[in-house]
Order: sequence, then structure tokens, then C-alpha cells
Amino acid sequence: MRFIFKTSYNQDIQLFRDKVDLGWYVALVVAVLAVPFLLSDYSVGETSWVFIYGICGVSLMTLVGYTGLVSLGHAAFLGIGAYAHAYFLEHGMPWVPSVVLAVLITTVCGFVVGLPALRMTGLYLSIATLAFAVIIQEVFSHWESVTHGFAGMPVGPPTIFGFSFAGSREFYYLCLFFLVLALWVTRNLLRAPTGRAWIAIRDSEIAAQSMGVNLAIYKSMAFAYSAGLMGLAGALFAHKIAYLAPDIFTILLSIQFLLLVIVGGLGSLHGAVFGAIFVALLPPLIAILRDGLPASFADLSTSTGIGLFHIVGDAIGNFLKKPGVEAGIFGLILVLVILLEPLGMYGRWVKIRVFFSTFPLYKADSFKRQKSYMKTERLR
Repeated sequence: MRFIFKTSYNQDIQLFRDKVDLGWYVALVVAVLAVPFLLSDYSVGETSWVFIYGICGVSLMTLVGYTGLVSLGHAAFLGIGAYAHAYFLEHGMPWVPSVVLAVLITTVCGFVVGLPALRMTGLYLSIATLAFAVIIQEVFSHWESVTHGFAGMPVGPPTIFGFSFAGSREFYYLCLFFLVLALWVTRNLLRAPTGRAWIAIRDSEIAAQSMGVNLAIYKSMAFAYSAGLMGLAGALFAHKIAYLAPDIFTILLSIQFLLLVIVGGLGSLHGAVFGAIFVALLPPLIAILRDGLPASFADLSTSTGIGLFHIVGDAIGNFLKKPGVEAGIFGLILVLVILLEPLGMYGRWVKIRVFFSTFPLYKADSFKRQKSYMKTERLR
């Protein structure tokens, strides 16, 4: 077990805890860079979804996990970024200026939406962002001169400085670059006074205000920055989905983003990535089970001569094919995580890491749930 003795403030805010920690991240980067050469094109494409959802998770984690402001309308920012980027590309603008303008537009929208947050918190703020998402979806549907309405808007593969990212491998590295950039910028921002002010607001607005934190400025900054990152994800989302329609950016998508940060682990950038892996890979896993379970049970029934296996396999397959099953599974997992593991997937990983680092001196009561009196005791 390693003990780190900090002797300066710079050690407390440095990007990596120590050289061992840095070594593990370097190994992770090497593994991620090698993925396209080891997996099929389909698997590489699904991993690109993980990176896009990871940017969305970092965006919402900044707002919910670090500032304590709950939003149910972040799919609207994703749609604004996607449609703005597609519109600029359609009118001949180069890729990089198009992305920059899309991010700026969503940032301004986030700042405007963040103004009601100055006087609303909790459930009232959630309802306000939910109303914003409904309004934006109606705008997507009826502003046909820009969004083409329900006819949809096609989006071609990205081309940057004459180089096409049409292939799954090229687009994989493009999404990976922007995810790393979003994590690096957000991590440095959280180490700066701005991030410290956000965390102070999350813990106690009254205490933060008493220490000189301007609530209006920092709440607006949190909304603007979160929306800007979501706009960046929207630009990549538009290329990945290749055809935009208003019914994509629904309230259900916003709830999935909220599920992402809660399941991944509130108050942690690692949790945003873990949650992205869960949200992006669960639908393909359900599809694989829907197609594979009936066949597996049928083979088992044939080999054993027990017809009950075939009946059970057909019942499971028919259940997974019903509409709304995916949303129901998401909701069930959300309830179970809140009840059984409030710290999310990253919290569980921390417990496993501590278990192996302290073995055989590990105590079962080390992570015994106790009553929490402050938000800081729930968001670590």
C-alpha cells in the first residue's frame, strides 16, 4: 500500500497524483490508440459512441456533479450544436470554423438558459430546463428553413484541411482527440479558482457567497461551459448519426445523460467516462441478447431434450423486442444504483482498489454507509 505525503499546495492540485498514476494513464492511452487495430469496424464504431457520450458526460458532470445544478434539457444543447454545425457545413463553411461557431452558439444559449438558475434551484430549475428542451424540440420541428423539419438534414463525413474522416478508424481518433481535450480542459478548469467556486456553490451557496463567490457569474459560467461542451459533442453526434431529425433530441435523451452521470459517479470525471461506457454499450448489448438468447436456448433445448428451454428463450426474446424495454431497463438500473451504490461505478471501483491495496487488512466496515449531513460527504 502506497502512502503519498504532500508537502506543497501544488501537489494537491497537480494533474496526476504521482508518477505511478501517470504511468497507468500512459498505458491506458496506448491501449486506446491500439483499439482500432484489434477490433472490427463495428466495434470501433460503437467505441466512437462511447467517446461522444463521454463528452456529453463531462458536460453534464460539470453542471450536476461539480456545481450542483440539475438539468433535464441537455439534449436540447446537443441538438443546437448538431443542427448549427450541419447548417454551416451545408452552406459551404469549412469544418473547423463550423465547429467553433456551433460551440459559440450553444455557449450563448447555455448562458441565456443559466439566467433563471440565479433564482431557481432544485426541482424548479429542473422544470425550467425541461421546458427549454420542449421549446427547442418544437423549434427543430417547425423552423424548416434551417432544420428542414421532419424531412431531416443529411450530414456528410467530416473533412478537415482536405483530409477525410469517413472511415470508422479515422472518426474514432477524431472523437478520441476531442474527448481527451474536453477532459484536459475541464480538469484544469476544476483546479483553477473557477472550479473551486463551482464546488463551493455545490456544497453550500450561502457559505460560498459569504466567502466572496459571485453566484450569478459562476452559475452562468457553469451553464455556458456545460452547453459549449455539449455543442462540441453535438457536432460529432451529427456526423456519427449522419441524418438529423427533431425526434432524436427528446427528453428521453436528456434523461439518459442524467443517468450517465449518476450511474458513472457524481463528482468525478472518471465517472463521466464510466457512465458513457454504460449508456453507449447497453443498447448494443440488449440487441445482442435479443438476437442471441433465443438461439442459445434453442440449442440447449435440442441438446438436452427439454422443451422448456426453448419456451423460455422465446419468451425472453419477445420481451426484449417490445418497445420501451430499453427505457425500462435504464430506469431500473438507475433505481438500483441510487439504492445500492450511490457513488456509482467509479465509487465501486474505488472500493475495489482500496480492497486490494489494503488486503489482508481490509475491514468490512470500511465502506459502511453512514448518514450524510453535507453534500460534500455524498459527492467525493
